[in-house]
Amino acid sequence: MPEHAGGSPSAQTTTPAGGPTAPVGPRQILLGLNTFGDVGVDGAGEPKPHAQVLRELLDQAVLADAVGLHAFGVGEHHRRDFAVSAPEVFLAAAAARTTNIRLGSAVTVLSSDDPIRVFQRFSTVDALSGGRAEVMLGRGSFVESFPLFGLDLADYEVLFEEKLELFDRVRAQKPVHWEGRTRPSLAGLSVYPPLEHHLLPAWIGVGGTPESVLRCAEYGYPIIFAIIGGQPRAFAPLVDLYREAMAKYGRPMQQIATHSPGHIAETDEAALEELFPHWLAQRNRIGAERGWGPGNRREFDAMCGPEGALYVGSPETVAQKIALLKRNLGVDRFDLKYGNGTLPHESMMRCIELFGTVVAPRVAELLSGDINDSKDTVR
Repeated sequence: MPEHAGGSPSAQTTTPAGGPTAPVGPRQILLGLNTFGDVGVDGAGEPKPHAQVLRELLDQAVLADAVGLHAFGVGEHHRRDFAVSAPEVFLAAAAARTTNIRLGSAVTVLSSDDPIRVFQRFSTVDALSGGRAEVMLGRGSFVESFPLFGLDLADYEVLFEEKLELFDRVRAQKPVHWEGRTRPSLAGLSVYPPLEHHLLPAWIGVGGTPESVLRCAEYGYPIIFAIIGGQPRAFAPLVDLYREAMAKYGRPMQQIATHSPGHIAETDEAALEELFPHWLAQRNRIGAERGWGPGNRREFDAMCGPEGALYVGSPETVAQKIALLKRNLGVDRFDLKYGNGTLPHESMMRCIELFGTVVAPRVAELLSGDINDSKDTVR
């Protein structure tokens, strides 16, 4: 078990009960947004400058705060089709323009970063935002950062394991003692700046393997499942495994979240037609890199159906699907990946507005009406 895992900080730095990663009620779910800063196109069909994408992304974060959403996360990538390579710099700018929304990464690629610098950058964002920072740690589904920073993909597993262990010890805000083979050892050094009143909320992003779930529980961190294909209800065994492992390790229960792509418009037809060409182009571009066959409308429509992994449709359709997710998996939080390929900025802004002003209250209404009613519940 990690020596300084999330469940054993000093009394001066504990997160209060009911804090930012404490589980919510059985009839509640927190709603957030994720994006990678997907690079759109201009009126001539040419890719927008990354700088313009980042400025538009800031407007999206400001709107998300204004409509009362719980969290806004930006994912780290190092490739032409995504504009966010330094999440913390963007989040610091967002901190100055927002008031209440939690600001985090989705995810930070810990394997190719320095855990001490990750902590320092997020503790700085936490100070600037008045305690609203959170970090999601993961290995990422893209590997461009490994050659970029001089790392060997053969060390993929050990890099994440050792860096997570070191990050956990730094997060405890005590003098750090650590030894490993991926970087020089530390003998009682302190890391600054510390957080003022709590530990840095830190999640682990999981793609769907039991080993990753058990690692997250061992550290006592909240978990977020990236559900980008198949059926969300198929993740029920992994959700159960996390709860069982947290109990086994004697950890206090933390939030369980899921992340899925989607798009919201006034009607189902409008949402489907707006998103499909952008989804297909991105699906085929990434698929060609990974050896997948080409996507098609049948695949898209199936994924947008009631049991699929894409949350696409009118506010009512998306709200019903989120409520079903809560009933099936009992998750505490759902993050919508609203940035999808070259979807226009204006469409994303409307999606954010509808998510906060229509979907969120409708989900709350649907869940408040659940009184031991299991007719839509799989488990």
